[in-house]
Amino acid sequence: MISYIGKRMVAIIPIVFIATLVTFALIHISPVDPAEAYLTAAHIYPTPELLAQKRHEFGLDQPLLTQYVHTLKKIAQLDFGTSYLTNKPVIDEVKSKLPATAELALWSILFSALVSIPLGILAAVYKNSWIDMISRAISYFGASIPQFWLGYLLIFFFSVKLDWLPVEGRGSWENLVLPTVTLSLILIALYTRLLRSSVLEQLQETYVQYARTRGIRERVIMLKHVLKIAISPFITGMGMSMGKLLTGTIIVEQVFSWPGFGRYFVDAIFNRDIPVIQCYVFLAACLFIVCNLLVDLVQLAMDPRISAKGRAEH
Repeated sequence: MISYIGKRMVAIIPIVFIATLVTFALIHISPVDPAEAYLTAAHIYPTPELLAQKRHEFGLDQPLLTQYVHTLKKIAQLDFGTSYLTNKPVIDEVKSKLPATAELALWSILFSALVSIPLGILAAVYKNSWIDMISRAISYFGASIPQFWLGYLLIFFFSVKLDWLPVEGRGSWENLVLPTVTLSLILIALYTRLLRSSVLEQLQETYVQYARTRGIRERVIMLKHVLKIAISPFITGMGMSMGKLLTGTIIVEQVFSWPGFGRYFVDAIFNRDIPVIQCYVFLAACLFIVCNLLVDLVQLAMDPRISAKGRAEH
């Protein structure tokens, strides 16, 4: 198990390296001049003299290799520069924005799991029943409706018409309800269908039929055998969704004016705040890597044969 974890940790290094290369390339491929973007954000007319001064200050007049090595050193120190818009260190801005996104992501994942796990299991056990029909309807609706439209619908009914919940901002639990439901619906649709299909597949396996012939109760078969195997794709999907949510639920944060990482990134795009964009791309890659690694470790804890399979392949 330790060797398996070690191999996975080593495999992360080239991925992080590629992420730094992508973030560096974005600056030089983009038609936006960082020096001009900085002066524009500061409301300073970009004269040729000021542009040359800022390019020298940012090191843009140095060879690309020298710039890249300098960028690697700064990223290793978690130094992403200063925001053009706020004139504050980008990493400090991210630290203040990321907890809001993490809060929204965790509640969305938790709510999605609490709804989709029992719904998916019941839909599989009672196939073609009214519960299965409801789960299919929820899945089709959640997979087809755009998130921004759902967000505006929830605001219209629960905030404007009924005046039950606040429209925007972050503070109490009431502010979490609408954005959490908006984010969770598509996840519930995905997880419910995934778990239903996985449980149905396991119920057709020979070991289930054998357990039934031995007189083992259906609840024991489901909880100790079927669900233990069927939950594996669910955990994988949850890990991938968690990485996506943590990198910023951009649309939902914009709709509900949630002061998170995603909304901060959108504002940076509109204002051509290149250090923030560079930081976002790198951190997004790292968050996806960490989430995938955690999912693999959970899978390994649930099924130690994964480590043995990895050793056999190598």
